[in-house]
Amino acid sequence: MTKTAMRGALIVLEGCDRSGKTTQSSKLVEALNNLKIPAKKISFPDRSTPIGSIINDYLSKKIDLPDKSVHLLFSANRWELEPEIRKQIEAGVTLIVDRYSYSGVVFTSAKQSIDFEWCCGPENGLPKPDLVMFLKLPISDIIKRSGFGDERYENIEFQNKVDKNYEKFKTDNFIEVDAAQDISVLTKNLLEQVVKTIDSVKNQKLDKLVL
Repeated sequence: MTKTAMRGALIVLEGCDRSGKTTQSSKLVEALNNLKIPAKKISFPDRSTPIGSIINDYLSKKIDLPDKSVHLLFSANRWELEPEIRKQIEAGVTLIVDRYSYSGVVFTSAKQSIDFEWCCGPENGLPKPDLVMFLKLPISDIIKRSGFGDERYENIEFQNKVDKNYEKFKTDNFIEVDAAQDISVLTKNLLEQVVKTIDSVKNQKLDKLVL
């Protein structure tokens, strides 16, 4: 990236399953492009990669794997896309990411006997998000949403543990957003945060993640 080039922002949407991340990620990319701001969406896990295909079989309950090896697969899936993430951002493209390292840590550490700090280790060194927006939705609302229960981690007890684990990530660039709002209102509120962040980081270096 040259000194005169303005980079894109790395924006992450996090939250429990069925909290609206995928819908809002797509709407944000559409809104940014309408504003003539280059933007693309990335989702994790990326099930189209070699590692992602194994993850897909695991999540859809076709195969079983030890918990720690699963965690490392999820992390490796993010590292698969690390060169492309940096390339896009340095080219001035803002990336809206549906789940990132935070999901990997909170989901694995919600299992029995898996240490939170151990889960953080493989994530360190990945590109650090400029903004993480945690979509907060009551579990009682989540379980009513279409498709809940289809995948391995979609049960009430586990989602409650995941929701509680997210509280450990409240930092300066990690904000909580009420996801129970009307979809269009939520998109508008998220977009304001995103546009503000894009402008504030455009001349800054993309940092490395340290959890």
